[in-house]
Amino acid sequence: MPEDELLEEILAELQEINSKLDRLLTGKKEMVFDPSKKGNIADSLDIITLLSLPDHLRTTATTLLEIGPATAEEVAELTSKERAVESSYLNQLVRMEHVNKYREGRKVYFQINER
Repeated sequence: MPEDELLEEILAELQEINSKLDRLLTGKKEMVFDPSKKGNIADSLDIITLLSLPDHLRTTATTLLEIGPATAEEVAELTSKERAVESSYLNQLVRMEHVNKYREGRKVYFQINER
């Protein structure tokens, strides 16, 4: 791969990371200063915790943070991973107490833990 293409690819990746962090920080500010909302991101999954997670769990957690309560299948569609893999990752996040798991009928939903 030529050096220019590699630098462009690295720049694109950095811009995507920056964009995701901006969305997380903006969401954090909106939720912290909105007293009408019961829980907020400051009380749940913060940036430092996200950055401390392994890459595969961070991807799952940020996807869930962006879309809100969802099934493993819905998360898998967005991350392009198998449903069983996402289910495993989501259950790991449940055991780490970052995510809540609940059932509605036959479907199991996951949502970011509001402490």
